[in-house]
Amino acid sequence: MTQDAPGFLRIAIPAPLQRSFDYLPPAGVEIAELRSGTRVRVPFGRGQAVGVLLQCVTEAAVEAARLRRAIEILDDSPAVTEEILQLCLWSAGYYHHPIGEVVAAALPTLLRQGRSQRDSGVRHWSLTAAGHAIDIEQLRRSPRQAALLALLKRHEGGVDRARLDAHGDPWQAAMRTLIAKGWVVMEERSALLASASAFEHGPSLNADQQQAVDTLTGSLGEFQAFLLYGVTGSGKTEVYLRVIEQVLRQGKQALVLVPEIGLTPQLVERFRRRLQQPLVVLHSALSDRERLDAWLAARTGRAAVVIGTRSAVFTPLPEIGLIIVDEEHDLSYKQQDGLRYSARDLALIRARNAGIPVLLASATPSLESLYNAEQSRYRLLRLPERAGAALHPSMQLLDVRSRPMQDGLSELLLTRMRQHLDAGGQTLLFLNRRGFAPTLLCHDCGWIAQCRRCDARMTLHHAQQRLRCHHCGAERAIDSACPACDSADLRALGQGTERMEQALRQAFPEVGVVRIDRDSTRRKGEMQARLDSIHDGSNRILVGTQMLAKGHHFPDVTLVGVIDTDQGLFSADFRAGERMAQLVLQVAGRAGRADKPGEVLIQTHFPNHPLLQLLVQQDYYRFAAAALAERAEVGLPPFGCLALLRAEAPARDAPQQFLQQVAERAQAYRVRGVELLGPVAAPMERRQGRYRSQLLLQAAERADLHRLLAQLVPSLESLKQTRKVRWSLDVDPMDLM
Repeated sequence: MTQDAPGFLRIAIPAPLQRSFDYLPPAGVEIAELRSGTRVRVPFGRGQAVGVLLQCVTEAAVEAARLRRAIEILDDSPAVTEEILQLCLWSAGYYHHPIGEVVAAALPTLLRQGRSQRDSGVRHWSLTAAGHAIDIEQLRRSPRQAALLALLKRHEGGVDRARLDAHGDPWQAAMRTLIAKGWVVMEERSALLASASAFEHGPSLNADQQQAVDTLTGSLGEFQAFLLYGVTGSGKTEVYLRVIEQVLRQGKQALVLVPEIGLTPQLVERFRRRLQQPLVVLHSALSDRERLDAWLAARTGRAAVVIGTRSAVFTPLPEIGLIIVDEEHDLSYKQQDGLRYSARDLALIRARNAGIPVLLASATPSLESLYNAEQSRYRLLRLPERAGAALHPSMQLLDVRSRPMQDGLSELLLTRMRQHLDAGGQTLLFLNRRGFAPTLLCHDCGWIAQCRRCDARMTLHHAQQRLRCHHCGAERAIDSACPACDSADLRALGQGTERMEQALRQAFPEVGVVRIDRDSTRRKGEMQARLDSIHDGSNRILVGTQMLAKGHHFPDVTLVGVIDTDQGLFSADFRAGERMAQLVLQVAGRAGRADKPGEVLIQTHFPNHPLLQLLVQQDYYRFAAAALAERAEVGLPPFGCLALLRAEAPARDAPQQFLQQVAERAQAYRVRGVELLGPVAAPMERRQGRYRSQLLLQAAERADLHRLLAQLVPSLESLKQTRKVRWSLDVDPMDLM
């Protein structure tokens, strides 16, 4: 090391502290050869930590004599590329979050733990020659072995764990038996999903699709943000595929973000058949090893396409040429704990930094995105008609006031269901409330089963005979008698998807019913198994939550029933109307997607409500214009910006006292243009046994808000009340509850 070379390592440590830390280099390490983004093991507190080198500096933040020496350098090449490191630095500044935690969020778990940057491959099972020769009829007494052999015979290239899990039945024991017999072999393969054996040609594009493709391909190689506003069934995915094909021909990579894990299987299969290029998927259902292997395939450029959920926005891609954000309006893109980032917004920043186009797409775009399109920050592309021969479904409000109801279902809805089923169609009922019933009530004294840790009612889950809190996860057995008056007359009030499923099985005993919600798809592979039962026609009545509302293509669904929209019409959250409109139109879009006409029936007690009237006209644009006008009057996003400080503690008064100190300190900085609202108790004050309060900061100009936060947040560690609470900052909050 030369005399004037940098002498200290500035390292980001995953700790809740608003700063980086300086260290001496490990003994014998030539500091001039170190590069930013390299992982370093260092002493931290009484233990050790794996940090990431931000830069080498000539002057340390503290006296050199007080610095500790780093233990070892973990990487030959940086784990965090320069592009991703810049994205992390921007995120830390914008969200006012500790840089060490931001960088850690960008790495797979095993790399955070200090593991090597080497992939191990993914296990695959395939038939041996002896296995191919076996007649499945010989295994009548071993149905699971027979089913596995049949599955492997259908997939000549072998199957991975994900496909075996989607198979449904427990398979491990039967697979070990088949291996022991010499009929099956297990081997390690790359994490890359190879292209499908059968190439699939795409359909012809209509004029609007072709114009969108031409515009997007003409922008490759330069930054431009696009908003693809296409009605459900308009062929947005086909537009993605055509543009990605051009990106791949240029030797570049594409990143596709999707909001839900459940959307990836059918999307991945379609991409494999069409693109004939290796791709990887990244989502939370993968094991740590699978996630690292997929990450490494993207990092080395071996994966041409990456399809992933929220955190995939941090995936390193050396030849990135395009970013697509599917269903850009979806709340799932906003992280709700830790680093509270928006993957949609980071996709825009990443595309700008890389000088590439980014495509945001939705049938019901967020109001912020529509406003940005109106302000010419985004270029708007429209797909106003459904692709192919499919037509827009007809929509009708069902006035259920004073009408007899059967387990939440009106007679007219049941009649129309029978007519559609008799005509060979499938029906989908949407109810965004899982469980059997949201309330267990004593008919004699009015007692209600409440969560003991939250200000919330317990939801009844009938099949498990349990009461569960959907906010904290607490559960207990159903009370046999009222704890208040000892009455045995306990009644379930309201409808959940479990109760709806039971009612539909009774009303239509001859028709298969499938329920899709977080409870029914908890087991790995169960979601795909249930989707398969819809596509093969064995289940013709679908009931579920918002998991059914987006991205799925059910060509035989001709009737959609929306059971309860009224709960979204009246809320303290200013975004409630927008979310309800998006959800209703998204689920309505599942009807009539092929050559069969579709119908949508919406049950309501408020048929004259202006929002519902606009939805029936399927005029989301007019709804958005009206909602934007309302927000403009009061300075709410996108006409202003928000930040929400939350605090919680076991003691009721501690959060309020802490946030009061925060408010006083914020006022002392005298930053004009920022209004402080609160502190007040959170709408659900007690959750998971802790009391919660919040302080809202509102500003017309984003620069004013960030100028205040830049001074305020680093100073909060010194407040006396800080040690008594857990606090967090949410910039651009999507949930004020």
